[in-house]
Amino acid sequence: MFSNIERWAIWKQTNTYSLARQGYAVDAVELVEHNIEIFHQNTQPDENITIIQGNAMDLSAFSDNQYDVILLLGLLYHIYSTEDNQQALHEAIRVTKQGGVVFAAYVISDGCLFDEGFKRGNISVAEYIKNGLLDSKTFATKSQPKDLLELVRKENIDDLMSVFDVSRLHYVASDGCSLFMREAVDAMDDEIFELYLKYHFATCEREDLVGITSHAIDIFKK
Repeated sequence: MFSNIERWAIWKQTNTYSLARQGYAVDAVELVEHNIEIFHQNTQPDENITIIQGNAMDLSAFSDNQYDVILLLGLLYHIYSTEDNQQALHEAIRVTKQGGVVFAAYVISDGCLFDEGFKRGNISVAEYIKNGLLDSKTFATKSQPKDLLELVRKENIDDLMSVFDVSRLHYVASDGCSLFMREAVDAMDDEIFELYLKYHFATCEREDLVGITSHAIDIFKK
């Protein structure tokens, strides 16, 4: 799929190493200095990786139309206003070449509510409603920086993207029901697990199922 790609920009260390070890040139942007130190410790001498300290909402260090692919994996989980999210997306799109592709990952509220709330009891649904973090009728979330992760729904993502002149290629429920049934997945033998993967890949873009996930990836072309 990516045989003609020259250069990537990326916001997640594990993906940086994976791509660099396949021979791609990768530029990585990291906000936290400590993480950059760890990054350097794990980078091999023959890997074509450049890492700088920076903020995804200001990529002025990079020129327009520079990258074949941009990965925003984990970044948008921690931005809590529409304006800031759109600024980060704007910068990612700006530095992407015409015809280039952006992958943007999100944490989806309903999946987290099912898994961490109702199933595991790690969050008190009643307490979240009382504190105004969950709407008592729609169960839509209101995230704040103290909550660590911004939780959204697909309609929120659609609203964010409505101001950009891009074409959506895929919108993927990246883990689907896997986290809700993690014990069952862990217990599968190889044959059943392969069948489960085939099911997941066959259904992860189905419109009636894309909201039933803890994470989603929006893939679009400039």
